[in-house]
Amino acid sequence: MTTYIFILLAIIVFLLLILLFRKPSIDISPLREDNARLRERLAERLGVLSQNAIELKNISSDIANFKDILMGNKQARGTFGERQLADLVADIMPPETYAFQSVLSTGVRPDCIIRLPYPPGDMIIDSKFPLESYNRILENKNDMAARKQFELDVRKHIDAIAEKYVIPGVTADSAMMFIASESIFSEIHTMFPDTIEYAAHKHVFIVSPSTLWATLNTIRAVLSDIKIKRVATKIKRELDLLLTDLNRLNERTARVSQHFASAQTDIEQIQTSISKISPRAEKLRDMDFGED
Repeated sequence: MTTYIFILLAIIVFLLLILLFRKPSIDISPLREDNARLRERLAERLGVLSQNAIELKNISSDIANFKDILMGNKQARGTFGERQLADLVADIMPPETYAFQSVLSTGVRPDCIIRLPYPPGDMIIDSKFPLESYNRILENKNDMAARKQFELDVRKHIDAIAEKYVIPGVTADSAMMFIASESIFSEIHTMFPDTIEYAAHKHVFIVSPSTLWATLNTIRAVLSDIKIKRVATKIKRELDLLLTDLNRLNERTARVSQHFASAQTDIEQIQTSISKISPRAEKLRDMDFGED
């Protein structure tokens, strides 16, 4: 019995050795193809990620430039504000209702003029803003000296706008100070409410891109209403003239009708006279005057 067990174990070991040293007959070419496709997809993904990294780097550079525009270079900031203002106005207002860098009769050159009929008159929009002292507030919001200086600078700019761009008989009785940043606009309203009241007292309204958008849309609606009223006035005037001409024509037609009626009466009377004359002529013709 033991011998049979050893023989069976020997056979099992022999078969295992054959299986171990036998070359595999499994076809792995599909696995190789899948691996190749996987490597291609990975290469594509890596390319996309590389491109995204480049775009993120460009965006970071743009953000840095934007920060430099808003917080640093005064000339670049002014150009940015003017450009944003120009885009807003051009997108909303009809071309004949605005002008950029146009000289007023006083010799000043505002950033933008919104053409309005007088009254109220042309409204001026100024896109410049004293941001240098605001930067110092950002560095330290507890710096009361910086806060005071910023408020003084803003009020000084408000005074300049009111003096140059609110001209009785030439412009509207108010002007707008455009701030190209919504966050700065919000900060001013939160931190310096007295300055907002001061601007309103000077008839200078501080606007941001969103509030200017709403204001310009309101102005456009008013201009459309004025245009409709002008057209309606012209139509009414033409209708009045037409009615006058119709009344005149009616009077003249009545007079012509009277003339025709009178002429008809005269013709009837003439016919009556003829009807009386004809028998008498016949009688005269038939009379014997004894000429024989």
